[in-house]
Amino acid sequence: MRTDRLVAVLLLLQRREQVTAAEVARELEVSERTARRDLDALAMAGVPVYSMQGRGGGWRLVGGARTDLSGLTASEARALFLVAGPASAATPAVKAALRKLVHALPEPFRGQAEAAASSSVMDPRRWGVSRVEHRPPRFLDELQDAVIRGVQVRLGYVDRKGVETERTVHPLGVVAKGPSWYLVSNTEAGRRTFRIDRVSSADPTGDPVHRPEDFDLAESWREIADEVDRRRTPLEIQAVCAPRGIGLLRTVLGGRLEVGGSTTDGRIEVVIRGHSEYALAGELAGLFEWLEVTGPPSVQDRLASIGNALVERYG
Repeated sequence: MRTDRLVAVLLLLQRREQVTAAEVARELEVSERTARRDLDALAMAGVPVYSMQGRGGGWRLVGGARTDLSGLTASEARALFLVAGPASAATPAVKAALRKLVHALPEPFRGQAEAAASSSVMDPRRWGVSRVEHRPPRFLDELQDAVIRGVQVRLGYVDRKGVETERTVHPLGVVAKGPSWYLVSNTEAGRRTFRIDRVSSADPTGDPVHRPEDFDLAESWREIADEVDRRRTPLEIQAVCAPRGIGLLRTVLGGRLEVGGSTTDGRIEVVIRGHSEYALAGELAGLFEWLEVTGPPSVQDRLASIGNALVERYG
């Protein structure tokens, strides 16, 4: 919430020639003490604001003009517009306002500010049950900076087997997937994704990135995540479900559920993905009230075996 407030204060300064802490407090529905702290925080962060004491005083942006942000450095502008990107927790209204505000920047900063707003994606879902890692990976800032500046990177990388390689990549964006961070890049072998916590070195070359004109980081990540999910859950079963059970299936299975059309008896055809017959049968056994598995036979047999075992134990 404080990020939203700080951006809102900056937009308020843009819109008006001068504001007081009381005006900020009324606008944002906070106390005057909180408003003063937010104004001080903007100044300490390097945003070019200053206060005028005495009667008729208040806070202003350096330069006085309502749309003059020339006091921002290039790095400050990029940091500001990271808030406007999909990786930010800011509200949609704040993001929309920031995307408009970018046009008030001096021309030399505008390209990198726009790049910052689309350089990251946040995907809160984890792969399976991976353990949370709270500390950002070592080379995250360097790689995000390379994405924003549009420069190639000589990347050292250690794969899951512990083998270290080095290659030149064209960074296109960074993605947070649950607790893990990934770099999406073009390489000589095509588009590749690297776990940033496995990066052993990251040296910008200064050469420009070759970025496809139609590249969209969010769309690219959706394709990557879908492919990884398919690899992690290679088994597919076919089933029919009572309409009242579809909501529960969506809750339990998430993206592993594909809903089809209706059958002649009013039930709904579904396809469910899983890791193995054993795991999937165990997962679906408790849903027999709504769900009937129609194939493959091996999963039906596994479900029948579970049913027989339950009858034998509890019958």
